[in-house]
Amino acid sequence: MRFDIITIFPKLFDSFLNESLIKKSVEKKLNRFVVHDLRKWASGKHHQVDDRPFGGGAGMVLMAQPVIEALKAIKVIKTKNKSKIILLSPTGKQFNQKTAEKFAQCNQLIFICGRYEGVDARVERFVDEKISLGPFVLNGGEVAAMAMVEAVARLQSGFVGNQASLIEESFNDGQKEYPHYTRPEVLVIRNKKLKVPAVLLSGDHQKIRTWREKHKRK
Repeated sequence: MRFDIITIFPKLFDSFLNESLIKKSVEKKLNRFVVHDLRKWASGKHHQVDDRPFGGGAGMVLMAQPVIEALKAIKVIKTKNKSKIILLSPTGKQFNQKTAEKFAQCNQLIFICGRYEGVDARVERFVDEKISLGPFVLNGGEVAAMAMVEAVARLQSGFVGNQASLIEESFNDGQKEYPHYTRPEVLVIRNKKLKVPAVLLSGDHQKIRTWREKHKRK
């Protein structure tokens, strides 16, 4: 799967794309990540990509022309599962696991990272979806893009070492996952003993399944 990210701060993605399972997915050729510097498509010697909003008000707005030129320049994968162009905005539809699963069926996702007061609204006619990470405001769309990229990329077959770990995850059945414990069996903190539930040490798989089902977090 290919991910294209349009941003004015491309270096923010350097560490994210070169660590852990994201990096390994590139080495396995499961995913490809291409970060595009929006200033490449800006005109003028200062490569300006933002300007004051018409009608007045605080802050700056990303200009439509550079974004549209960037979208025109990005190679779109034309296959059965079409590419999707996604504008990241706090006014968009809220991202969730169902959205991640839907996006994972695509061959290419193109993310437009907003900044400042947002993106010139005329860009919206060129996008497929407007998505928000949640009901809060960030400095820009870069952090949201990272979260969504990871949520989608990890659903690709072969991304995680054990595919079974994807089955019993939070939100797969509309609920959060049950609590997890590991060694030691007894943890002593401030003279208090914190013990692992006895049923998880019993070896009785049916009782363990029942306990986990009961303790899924609503």
